[in-house]
Amino acid sequence: MTEAQPGEHPEPAAPDPLRVVVVDDHELFRRGLRLLLEQEDDISVVGEASDGRAGTTLVSEVLPDVVLLDVRMPQADGIEACRAIKEVAPTIKIIMLTMSDEEADLYEAVKAGASGYLLKDSSIDDVSHAVRVVAEGQSLISPSMAAKLLDEFKEMSRRSAAAEIPSPRLTDRELEVLRLVAQGLNNREIARRLVISENTVKNHVRNILEKLQLHSRMEAVLYAVRENLLEIT
Repeated sequence: MTEAQPGEHPEPAAPDPLRVVVVDDHELFRRGLRLLLEQEDDISVVGEASDGRAGTTLVSEVLPDVVLLDVRMPQADGIEACRAIKEVAPTIKIIMLTMSDEEADLYEAVKAGASGYLLKDSSIDDVSHAVRVVAEGQSLISPSMAAKLLDEFKEMSRRSAAAEIPSPRLTDRELEVLRLVAQGLNNREIARRLVISENTVKNHVRNILEKLQLHSRMEAVLYAVRENLLEIT
């Protein structure tokens, strides 16, 4: 090992790998996903479970950064497990993995606190990218599913007949950012659209979540539509 010479700065240490738990009742899929993810230098699979109840227990013990969670499982399905995990550790990011592209499943996953939603036919690159994106605090959903989610939001808004409740006031810029989040844009795309820095977008999103007392970008959109804070046309 070469020692640093006087006046030289040592190279910064590589960040710790993202710690991931995989929860799926199909052993072949679960083990295959683990093997593939562990080929990534910045991702480490720290545990796996075969049902929602066992997955919730495991997550509470190892406290990973990200959980990959199947929607359909015995002993508490993925939606139930998502809610339970969020109660135990609200900061853990959850990506739902499913064969289903049904709007109802997607909608329930968002309400439960999921930060991502991927179909099981996604490539391993898509999955590893999703792990990195949600670990940074962003949400990830395929464009086709985002469109379905927006349809569900619009329908929910039309059905809503509840009395108006005073809501936290968002600035015009925050509403602008929220509209773009609702269209499925990530921070970089929003920054380009509004001609501002990506860090500024992150700050706006953080302020929106704090004001609404929510945990994810998708929850913020859901709340905003329900409370008539914006219109999605």
